[in-house]
Amino acid sequence: MRPILRLLLALSSTLPHLQTPAAALDAYQPKPFVQFQHPDWARDATLYQLNTRQFTAEGTFRAAESQLPRLQALGVGILWIMPIQPIGQLHRKGSLGSPYAVRDYLAVNPELGTLASFKHFVAAAHALGLHVILDWVGNHTSWDNVLVASHPDWYDRDDHGRFHPTPWYDWEDIIDLDYGRPELRHYMTQALLYWVREADVDGYRADAAGLTPLDFWEQAARELRAVKPVFMLAEWESRDLHARAFDATYAWSWWDTMKLIAEGRADATALYPYYAWNRKFFPREAYRLLYSTNHDKNAWEGTEFEIFGAAADTVTALSFVSEGMPLIYNGQEAGNHKRLAFFERDPIHWQGAPQAELYRRLIALKKSHTALWNGADGAVMEPVPNSAPQQVLSFVRGDAKGKVLAIFNLSSRAAEVQLRGDRAPGLYRDFESGERATIGDDDSLKLPAWGYRIFIQ
Repeated sequence: MRPILRLLLALSSTLPHLQTPAAALDAYQPKPFVQFQHPDWARDATLYQLNTRQFTAEGTFRAAESQLPRLQALGVGILWIMPIQPIGQLHRKGSLGSPYAVRDYLAVNPELGTLASFKHFVAAAHALGLHVILDWVGNHTSWDNVLVASHPDWYDRDDHGRFHPTPWYDWEDIIDLDYGRPELRHYMTQALLYWVREADVDGYRADAAGLTPLDFWEQAARELRAVKPVFMLAEWESRDLHARAFDATYAWSWWDTMKLIAEGRADATALYPYYAWNRKFFPREAYRLLYSTNHDKNAWEGTEFEIFGAAADTVTALSFVSEGMPLIYNGQEAGNHKRLAFFERDPIHWQGAPQAELYRRLIALKKSHTALWNGADGAVMEPVPNSAPQQVLSFVRGDAKGKVLAIFNLSSRAAEVQLRGDRAPGLYRDFESGERATIGDDDSLKLPAWGYRIFIQ
């Protein structure tokens, strides 16, 4: 008998002993990684970041409230309001300081309005079907926060026993808190609950979330969700944040890769690792925040037009149709070409809204096609091989209600591309023209530099 046959016979004789009784398999049943449910209203939502200081000429809640019908018409679902608390005076940057240097967690910055006017803003947003989340700064406070005098022991100290900013950053206007203190954790959780109960806010965007212990966020999120369904966004990129605390996390690596592609320092295949990790490493329920700009990028790196140039609209469109939750930073719909000062009053120039129609149509597309919804409520991206993979990214997202085929030329050169495989062929409607389109096995598509085509079934 040949050795290989003897080996096979020997293995087969042991197989019955490897069979496990059905009851014993319970120990091997995979447990759900995500231990909470997203709010129903977040499933198809687009985020809109509102910098109250710069959003209107007045820079107040009352003035911002007058713009809510326009935002509703645009189609956004969740308004992220940058920190509304009073700003520290000690070591302040610029004349007005950073809203992320909080002086009192339970008060309202009088430059923006009053508690009553903020509550009126939230109620008006709710009346229009919008939801409001607050920016929350948990890692640090201003040097003159009210807690410095009342609870100096709640602050971290350096090797000389002094208060200190977060190490390695240029955040000289803030000092770090010490989450080893249970009293601080209780205070912060109660402060988070205060704004939900008092102003009826719908959740939080957690600034520098990973610099605050994860178990704090998990406890706080559990207590918040006991009051009402809330939406929690973490400024961090980590799978573990999704298990019990946060609905959404940042997709920093996606943005960084898109910037390299726009600069010609990487090609379309550079996105493959991001999408592979998103598919295999992150849970399906995770919402990954996709954007071309936000307050940080705008202030320190430039507008989306400075960063991405001719690729700006392409990056925006990809953020809406690929897996992720899209974000609009206030002023993008106006085609804002100005960096907004961060420590001063510098209102957006609302000279019409040339980009508004693009955003309105992309938001409507996302809402009307469940395959494009957020997290597990949407469909996974299935790659469509093509004849120019270094230039062109192509994929489908489909479910029982329909399919979206997307082809993006991520290069500064025109491309003619053939789609391969059995995922693309079919009868569609062209997103741009609204006309019927048939994609066959051997058809070629021509795309201008940074051009894209979206087809809908």
